Order: sequence, then C-alpha cells, then structure tokens
Amino acid sequence: MALSYVMVSVAAVLVVEAVLLLLVAPRVLTGAGDTGGAEAQAAGDAKTLSLAAVDLGLATPGVSDQDLLAGLSGQASAQTGIGDARMRDGVALEALAARDGRIVLSSAPGRNPVGSPVPVKGAATTARSGLRKQQGRSVAWASSPVVAWGAATAARTGRPAGHDRRVIGMVYVQLPAGRRQAAGHVGRLLLPGLIVLLLIVPVGVLFGLLSTGALIRRIRRLADVTTAMADGDFQARIPESGGDEVGRLEEAFNRMAERLEAAVQAERDAAASDGRRAERSRIARELHDSISQDLFSLRLLAGGLGKALAAETDLRDKAESMERTVDRTMREMQALLLELRPVAIEDAGLMPALTELCRAYEARLGVPVRTDLETVRLEPAVEHAVLRIAQEALGNAVRHGEPGLIELSLTAGDGCVVVRVRDDGRGFDRRSVDGHGMGLDLMRERATELGGTFEVVSAPGEGTTVTASIPDGTP
Repeated sequence: MALSYVMVSVAAVLVVEAVLLLLVAPRVLTGAGDTGGAEAQAAGDAKTLSLAAVDLGLATPGVSDQDLLAGLSGQASAQTGIGDARMRDGVALEALAARDGRIVLSSAPGRNPVGSPVPVKGAATTARSGLRKQQGRSVAWASSPVVAWGAATAARTGRPAGHDRRVIGMVYVQLPAGRRQAAGHVGRLLLPGLIVLLLIVPVGVLFGLLSTGALIRRIRRLADVTTAMADGDFQARIPESGGDEVGRLEEAFNRMAERLEAAVQAERDAAASDGRRAERSRIARELHDSISQDLFSLRLLAGGLGKALAAETDLRDKAESMERTVDRTMREMQALLLELRPVAIEDAGLMPALTELCRAYEARLGVPVRTDLETVRLEPAVEHAVLRIAQEALGNAVRHGEPGLIELSLTAGDGCVVVRVRDDGRGFDRRSVDGHGMGLDLMRERATELGGTFEVVSAPGEGTTVTASIPDGTP
C-alpha cells in the first residue's frame, strides 16, 4: 500500500509535468516570450557605452555627437562584445548604430557590414524588443539607446549638467529564439517537478508506512485467526479494534465464529446423543434376545418342575419359589428394557412422548399409570431432562417398588416446570438405597445442571414420590 501511494504520487507529478510541457514547450520552442536575453545584453552594453560617452565628453569638451559615437566605436570592442565576432551563430548579431539606424560597429561584418542598416527598420531612440523571422528561424531582438549627458554639454550650452540628456546612438542585439534559450526554459520548467519527485519517494514511503501500518497489522491478525478457525480452532476470536470497516468486519467475524462454534457443539452433542441412543438400543436388543429368552425358558422349566413334583415335598416349594423369582426377574427385565428404550421428542413433542411412555408400561408390564399432564412451553434442554427423569422414575418404581398404581404429573408455574412420579409400592429406607443410588443420582444431576431441585420422599411400605422442579428456560 505504501508503494501504491508513491506510485500514485509519482504518476500525478508526471502527468502535471506532461501537461505543462504540452502547453508551454511549443511556445518556448517557437521563441514566444524569449526576448529577455537580448534585452538584458542590449541594456548592459548600452549602459557601458553611455558611461564611456560621459568620460569621452569630459576629456574632449565640445565634441559633436558624430565624433563622440566614432570615439565610442574604438572602445566598444574592449568594453563590450561588439565587434569581436564572438557570436558564431548564423543569425546572432550585436551592433552599435547611429540614430538613423546605420551600423557603426558590427559583430558580424560579413553579414551586417558598417554602414548597413540594422535588421529592424527605423532608428531607435528608446528601448525596444521583439521577435522576427530570419533564414526560416525565429530570432529575438532588442535595442537600447546610448545616452550622452554631463559637463561637456553644460560647458557648451551653459545649462546645468543634470538637465542635459540626449541619445547619440543605439546598441542592437539579435539572438536565436530557441536552442539554448528554449532548453533553459524547458529545464527551468522541469526542475521543480524533478525536485518534487525526489522528495515524494521517501515522504510517500514514510507516509504509507505510518498510515497503513496499523491497518495492515489488523488485516494480518484477521487472516491469522481465519486460518486458525479453518484448522479447527472454533474458539479463536479477534479483538475488536475500532468502528471503521475493518472493525465492523472483526465484529461480524466474531459473531460468525460464535454461531459456528455453537453449531459445531450442537452437532457434536447430537452425535453423542445419537450414539448413546444407539448404544441403549443395542443393549436393549441384546437383553431381549438373549437374557429375556433364557429367563422365559427358566420360568417354563420351573413351572413344569413344580407341577411334576408331589405337593407334599420340599422340592415343589423350592420350584415354586424359583418360578416366582424368575417371574419377578423377568418383570424387572421388562422394566429395564422400557427404561433403555429410546424415546424421541424431536418429532412428536414432550406430551406425546410422555403419553407413549406411560402406555408402554401399562401394556407390557400391566401396571396402571395415571397421568396429569399440563401443556407447557419449554426449552429443548428442559424437555429432554423432564422426559429422562420421568422415564428413570417410572423404571425405578416398576423394578423396585412392585406398585399397584403409578401417578405421573407435569405442572408449570412461577417460571418452573414440576414433574412428579408417585407410586404406592413398598418404598425403601432412604438411609440404605442399595440399587436405587445410581438412578437417583442421575436424576438429581439432570435437574441441578439446569438450575433446578430434586427431592425423593419414601419410607418402607408407604410408596415413593420423586419430584423435580426445573426452570422452564423461557423468557
């Protein structure tokens, strides 16, 4: 990004330079406005000759203007460049001329001899300048008057020297408008741009680094966290560092990461639940296909043995006791199979699942189950906990209590749902729960994990009541 800033800045400067060259260079190369050099040279030499005229007039009082100009011709080559042929260009010229425009001294006598008129028609008594064509080329010219004044004139006229000023000739300068002058103009035009270019590179790099450093670090951090999430780290988050576009992107990424993590966790929980359900189904099938069949065969053998033995023998009593034990074991096995049976609430809902569960206990075990189910609105996790607590409590009542009636109720109020299972079985001593411990602990854990409470009331011969109160989880 810093490099892009520098490139854009350089391109802008180059475009400006190109526009200036397109607009100005044609005028410079054709000589437009290139009379400054000729004017400066003509004015300087005219001033030098004017001072020489004063000195010559003081040395020779009463000298005429023509003689004074002739005297200046002898000094012009020494004090100026007129007459020394130093201008080698085919159009360059510097000459000293009389007031009528006739050349007195020329730097190019072969082309502009003494006595010939200067290239510009008309005598010059004031400073003038301009452009003209010569030999197909544009040339800049300028003329500046040579002035005499001072004590010589005062002595002749009787007037004060300060009031005497007269033009005795002129200096004419002609230079090519182009080439070195044009190159100088173009160079002066390009020089500021070159200086700006030299300054733009370090300044642009520094500005780019300062202005984009923080942004680059934020984008690099975003890329690193994205890579980590792609590698499976769904807990990776980005510190939100501002309210600009990148900050909003960071905020949106964190929200997306949270939803993705929740979705992955839900998928894992569903997979674990499906695995547990499949394992319970497998165990139930194994128990039904093997142990249940063996118990059924053992009960038939015990019943047949009891009938075959004489009524007065002890073996018949033992055979009948064994038959009753096997019968009770089969009953508990059937209750255990019902408890292990997966009951899904995702499709039908909580109320139909509880009703189906109670109907299964009545149909398979012959134990009447009375229900009082109030329609409630619960979160999925609470519905699952209620179903599993009811299933565990019904299984415990059938397997351990030998009840004649089981009551299941579900009520809601004060932000909680209460599930209660009561049986009129033999009950148990809370101080010695024996086989009940694991089932009670599981039900208590389900309730307390959701912020609820769990209570068991039981005594020998008085039945058992299991009550779980769980927050319904609704707003």
